[in-house]
Amino acid sequence: MTQQTLSASRERWLLITLAGIQFTHILDFMIMMPLGPQFREIFGISDAQFGLLVSAYTLAAGVSGLAASTYVDRFDRKRLLLTMYGLFALATLACGLAPTYEFLMGARLAAGMFGGVLSALSQTIVADVVPFERRGRAMAVVMSAFSFSTVAGVPLGLVVANHLGWHATFVSIAAVSGVLVVAAMLTMPPLSGHVAAARGRSALSGIRQVLADGNHLRAFAFSLAMMSSGFLVIPYITLYMQANAGVAATDIPYIYLVGGAATLVSARLVGRLSDRLGKVQMFSGLALALVVPLLGVTLMPAWPLPAVVAVSTTLFVVMSGRMIPGMAIVASAANPALRGTFMTLNSAAQATAMGVAAFVGGQLISRGENGLLVGYWHAALVGCACSLVSIWLARGLVLHGSELKRV
Repeated sequence: MTQQTLSASRERWLLITLAGIQFTHILDFMIMMPLGPQFREIFGISDAQFGLLVSAYTLAAGVSGLAASTYVDRFDRKRLLLTMYGLFALATLACGLAPTYEFLMGARLAAGMFGGVLSALSQTIVADVVPFERRGRAMAVVMSAFSFSTVAGVPLGLVVANHLGWHATFVSIAAVSGVLVVAAMLTMPPLSGHVAAARGRSALSGIRQVLADGNHLRAFAFSLAMMSSGFLVIPYITLYMQANAGVAATDIPYIYLVGGAATLVSARLVGRLSDRLGKVQMFSGLALALVVPLLGVTLMPAWPLPAVVAVSTTLFVVMSGRMIPGMAIVASAANPALRGTFMTLNSAAQATAMGVAAFVGGQLISRGENGLLVGYWHAALVGCACSLVSIWLARGLVLHGSELKRV
């Protein structure tokens, strides 16, 4: 399959559009975590039940990604992206209208079913249109949505939740998504160059071809380790901050504001260094460095707010930073002719890893008699082991650029 070439301005608008789409569906997922204490109080649920709310989205996304792998290469990327994104917006609206825990659980499952495919489609589009030599910077633009959702989306969502109720937060995300659907229709070019190659194989043959490639299987394992290392810890940060580190509920937005601002700045630097120094080398350094803030956040006592923010910001910068070369590695490990199928299967693997890791993390922690979270650092230890395994896996991958080469 030949790579589609866009003009510099068209490519820029495409990346901005994809970043906007990423922003909303990442925010839809991330906003659940700082709202954890509110959900526990409003619905009268346990920490483990809250963990299930977080896992519901990711596990549904995993199932959706597995199903999408049978058809993703058979449709124009733009048309498929707009369809899934529109349905995601409706599911998010349903979250905002949820009157009970059970209804919210169902809405989260629906949001995961549609939103979970969006990351894979966005990353596939980037790999389809951006040459390998500039792919690190392109991924940095799209994945800066994570930073922007942290620096602006989560604090603003919490402000809306504090003043208008948590329902209003999800309704607002749905409204922004509706605007972006229209923007994507106007700015994204048709992306159907891959469709002809998919016509010659059955829906399941593409999956078989992907799974028959040992490099693909190693890339899936790499994704599992990379995502698990973070999501054993991430869903419970707010609960730990308030229960153990003594952070007031009104100060939680500052943690996300400062951390997001830092990652917004660091993302472009990481993208450029990934292209200059090598994506595997950059990922390895950041994945190794992750061990320190991962343990730091989970062992943090009741420190002053500036110290808490410093530790959490370091975690955000390193964790989000490794994802930039990490996802460039994953996208480049795919056989270009099977990239859509590969990326959706990878999305399913990542979502499943996130859901299972969040569930396992919830089982490793408990509440002491004084209300403190106990055993949180055990989840961090497992996360550190996963991060080290991801380094070993990354170094054995074959990456496809302008030519096949081991990086």
